[in-house]
Parts: sequence; C-alpha cells; structure tokens
Amino acid sequence: MSMKKYCKIFTVLILISFTSCGTFFNQPFTKSEARIGENTSKKSLLDTILPLNKAIVGVYKFRDQTGQYKLIENGSTFSTAVTQGGTSILLKSLEESNWFNPIERENIGNLLNERQIIRSTRQEYAQDGKQDQTTSIPPLLFAGIILEGGVVSYDSNIITGGYGARYFGAGASAEYRQDRITVYLRAVSTSSGRILKNVYVSKTILSQGISANLFRYVNVKRLLEVETGVTKNEPTQLAIKEAIDKAVELLIIEGIVDGIWIPAGGDAVVEFVKNQYEQEKEEAESTALYDRKLEDRRGKVAINIEGAAIIPNNDFGDATEKLGVNGSVKFYFKKPGFNINFGASYFELENKNSFKDQFLSLDINMGYDILPYDKLTPFVYAGVGAVSNNKTINYFGSLKLQFGGGIEYLPMNNLGIKLFAEQNMLFADDMDRLVQGKWNDFYYKVGLGLNFYFGKPYNSVKSVMFE
Repeated sequence: MSMKKYCKIFTVLILISFTSCGTFFNQPFTKSEARIGENTSKKSLLDTILPLNKAIVGVYKFRDQTGQYKLIENGSTFSTAVTQGGTSILLKSLEESNWFNPIERENIGNLLNERQIIRSTRQEYAQDGKQDQTTSIPPLLFAGIILEGGVVSYDSNIITGGYGARYFGAGASAEYRQDRITVYLRAVSTSSGRILKNVYVSKTILSQGISANLFRYVNVKRLLEVETGVTKNEPTQLAIKEAIDKAVELLIIEGIVDGIWIPAGGDAVVEFVKNQYEQEKEEAESTALYDRKLEDRRGKVAINIEGAAIIPNNDFGDATEKLGVNGSVKFYFKKPGFNINFGASYFELENKNSFKDQFLSLDINMGYDILPYDKLTPFVYAGVGAVSNNKTINYFGSLKLQFGGGIEYLPMNNLGIKLFAEQNMLFADDMDRLVQGKWNDFYYKVGLGLNFYFGKPYNSVKSVMFE
C-alpha cells in the first residue's frame, strides 16, 4: 500500500476518534473501585436557607407506579425500567435538604420486632426481677406529616433521531433517544388527613450512540475494514434521584410561600424565596415539551429589509444572478403566527448578451410563522403583486403571483434574521420584451433579511395553548 493511502486511512481514523469526543478517549479497559455516589443536584435556592424547626416526616412507600419494563430490540424482559428503591432515594433527598427529620416507616415491622426483642431481653435480665428505667425503651417519634407519591410515568422514545454520511466506503453516524420520567410528591397532615401540598417534576433521560467505519479495497485482494463507536446512556437511577431532589426542593419552596414551613430569617427570607419562585415558575410555564423555550419574542408590527439574488427564467437563456433590495411592513393578526405583508422591491434582471432591465414591484402577502413563540421558526407566505419597468410594463401593468418560505432566527427579542426563497410567476410573457413559448416569464429570489418588531403581541404566550 502506498504512503498516500496510509495517510488517507490515518486521517479518517483521526476524524473518527474526534467524532466520539471525550467518551471515546475514556473507554473502561480496567475495573474501577467503589466510590461515593455521584452528586446529581445542581446548586439550589435552599442551600443558604434553613428552617426555623425541622419537621418530622414519615415515608411509608415511594415506588415505581408505572409498571414499565425495559425496552429491548428483540424479545421481552421482566426487568423494570424504573428503580424499585424510590423510598430510599426520597429519604436521602429529605436528609440532604436539611429541612426534615425523616423517621423509619417503610419497614416499621422490623423496627417494632427489634424493639420487642430489646424490651424482652432487658426484662429477663433485670436485677431482682424488678422493672425500672433500665428496662424501658424511649417512645418512638411520631410524624406530623406523611410524604406520599411515586414515579407515575415513564415515557419512552419521546424524541428519536440521528444523522450520518457515507462517501467512498468511509462514513460516520450518530443516533439519539430521549425518555422522560414524571414524579409526584405530596405532603399529608397526620392530624387532619388534609393534603398540605402536592407537586410534580419531570426529567428527561438521554441516550446517544456514535459510530464510524471505513470499508476500502487497498488493492485487488486486500480489504481494509475499520470500525469504532461508543454509546452513552444517562443512568435512570440518577435521573430519578435528580427528579426527586427537585420535587423535595419544590415542596419546601411552595410550602414557604404558602406558610406551611417557616424559614429562619423571617419575612425577608420568605419574600426572597417568593420572588425567586415566581421567576422560576414563569420560566417553567413558558417552557413547552421537548424543552422549547416559548416567549413573546415578536411584536405585532414588523419592518423588514431584505437583500436577494434575483434569477430570471424567461424566453432567453444564460440567466445571470443580480442583486435586489426589498422593504416591507408586516402586521400580525390576533391569531398567533398569521400576518399580512405590504412590500416594495427594486431589482434587475439579466440574460447574458440578450436582455437586461431594471424593475420595481409592489407585493401583498399573507404569511404564517409556524412557531411564533420560538427563537427559530419556519415561515411561509403567498400573495399577489405587480411589476413595472417604466418602459414596456407601465404603471405596474403586469400582475404576478408570488409564494415562498424560509427560516427566521431571533438572536434577541424583536430582532430577526431570516433566510428565504421566493418564486414570482407573471401573468404575462412580455417582461423581457419577447413573447415566445407557452410559458409566461417568472423569476426567483433567494436572500437574507432583517425583521425589526415593534409593540406588544396581540396574544402572549401565556394566553395560548402550546404543545
């Protein structure tokens, strides 16, 4: 094999390695020792806020209520998708919160049996058969609040997808899958049975797979095959731990806001927690499924400036791309995403050595932004217009039909950058001063534009239903 071929193969292998990133370079070739459990919780609002008095709480059970089994490609399995140790995870979260004194209730029978053994043993070996304080056992603590709930749903494959490419025997691909769990947690008063607070939290679980391979004949009788890949799955147990941690935090915060728990520091701390909670709640309410952040990003009026390449398709050949400019004003309706657009364009059409002229057009379009509250949204539009070149087409005498679409991205609210393509079809064949063939003249636009939005939208994101 020549040195040139070796260099190509080496380059492909290097690129394959980089596509797998850090996971590829940290493959587990040796066994690892036991370690302290991973810290799953991010920095919390409650890290610096402590209770005036810790509440004594009991947890009888907090388990998997989904009945979901693990998904496998072929066959069936009786392994559950969700851990059955939810009670132990919740007790750990309660301890770490520093707001509760959890007491044993899941295996209360074992505790009572052991206390009975202690009591019997002390009585049996008491001096002179007399019972005194040495033979008695301190009473059990009782819980003023019982925590109930569980993992109520496990949704598999809420998002699946991937991408890949292959060329001349070399290729790479990536796949991903996202699941989601939902946890409910409620606090119940043991004196009245009233549900004091009920919260729920969702958490996604991500799985990723990256692979790359090379398949190449290096000569007539020698075949080179190289393959590598890595798969990374977010541990379900850690995802459940993070969801339960968040549920406990939310239970405490909402309890502070409603006056169920009393923090050290008095009303100033309560007001601080309330303000932080309102901000987080507002953000959660504007976040849709699949972590889509929905905001009131666009006002009800927009001014648009565009630059585009204009390509004629007429009775002459050798079409040449020319630049054109467009300005428009867009008004949104009360129905989210729908709008009407009034615009004017100045452009030039040219066919090499055959035709060249300047034009002015007026357009009216009906448009629709498919995702009006997202930062990145596709859009479509269609309408009618008229074209004039002040020579053969006077006073906008040539009518046309136009339609197009594109994508708009908002780096900041009320400022959009859009990429678009548009088709313009005339109702006449004399735009190029030549009537020939059975098709009328038409031209394309491909360009970039800026949208400047003003005013408040008719419908805020809070007032509409979204997925």
